[in-house]
Amino acid sequence: MSDAMSDAARYRARRDAGDRAENESEAEAPMMLDAQNKAEFVETAVQLAIRRGEFDNLPGAGKPLEGLGTHHDPDWWIRRKIETENLSGLGPPALMLRVEERELDGELDQLGREEDVRTVLEDFNRRVIAARRQLLGGPPVVTPTRDIDTEVVAWRERRAARQADARSDVSIDAKPRRGRRWGRR
Repeated sequence: MSDAMSDAARYRARRDAGDRAENESEAEAPMMLDAQNKAEFVETAVQLAIRRGEFDNLPGAGKPLEGLGTHHDPDWWIRRKIETENLSGLGPPALMLRVEERELDGELDQLGREEDVRTVLEDFNRRVIAARRQLLGGPPVVTPTRDIDTEVVAWRERRAARQADARSDVSIDAKPRRGRRWGRR
């Protein structure tokens, strides 16, 4: 679109210059692009860029494209974004609970009190049961609930083993050294 002021200025310039200006302006008028002209323009721009070397040394040149030849996944872009950005906490509850269940022992080992272990396990079991009751669809929840008493016993055993290892490391490092004491004569 052109604005009214520029149209008026063109009209005055043509009127003042006469027919000669009209013929020149028609000859200089830009050509309207249609589908054929656009394709030719794009092809010309690509060929000029190739000649200038703008497509040389691009990242991934000569390497196959990732994901070709595998099954069709309509959500490929979100999966790739999650992998490249190392995002967590995204996804259906069934999958998130599976991941959390795998990492639960490590999380429990970081806790120092039995009440905290019980609280975390109760919360985990509550979320597993709530995910099983959902009717929104998605993958089925196959994550088992954890028996709290059994997990507390296992937590105690892992904690005792870590403390025994720590004591043995300290006892090895704490051997008395013999030698001359500086400062005493």
